[in-house]
Amino acid sequence: MDKLAKAFELFDAYNRQSPEHLQWENEDYPAEYFYAVKRYEWIRKLDPEASESLLLASRSQHIGRWEIARDTYPEGRAGYLKWRSDLAKFHAHKAEEILASVGYDKETTDRVRQIILKQKIKADSEVQTMENALCLVFLQYQFDDLIAKVSEEKMVDILRKTWAKMSGPGRDMALSLPYSDEEKQLIHKALNG
Repeated sequence: MDKLAKAFELFDAYNRQSPEHLQWENEDYPAEYFYAVKRYEWIRKLDPEASESLLLASRSQHIGRWEIARDTYPEGRAGYLKWRSDLAKFHAHKAEEILASVGYDKETTDRVRQIILKQKIKADSEVQTMENALCLVFLQYQFDDLIAKVSEEKMVDILRKTWAKMSGPGRDMALSLPYSDEEKQLIHKALNG
């Protein structure tokens, strides 16, 4: 087994421990495993020639996300941002450990870390591709569930922020997704309001 396959095997095994599960097309999946695979699939669509580092980052971007709970941080924006920052560092560290264990060199592990931490997002095309993939996973697999949990105003704001994070290729892919009528109306409000 090559290093890439072994790393994927270890990332996937770790993410299959996710306590949160979801149903997709009548199958049950550990949530973080499912999202990691879908991120990888979006990376392959967005960049068929994606580097090995980008592919590795796609499968480990949110590795072990459940291990640092949001409710262990203060309410509000400052608490949320601190939680997100700590999570990103945790994901990067966990990915580095696994990559080193299968024999990846420091150059590769450092590059995966940069992508996971979204360093130089607007200047680094691979980091932007990752951001596009993250947004597309949200729009395709999480958008509908979130509609039921937040107000229309909040949902429109979330969609505007999501759109702002994506570059042209991500936006083009986002517009090609099949949406419910309610989702289409919210997107229309977000983009034209």
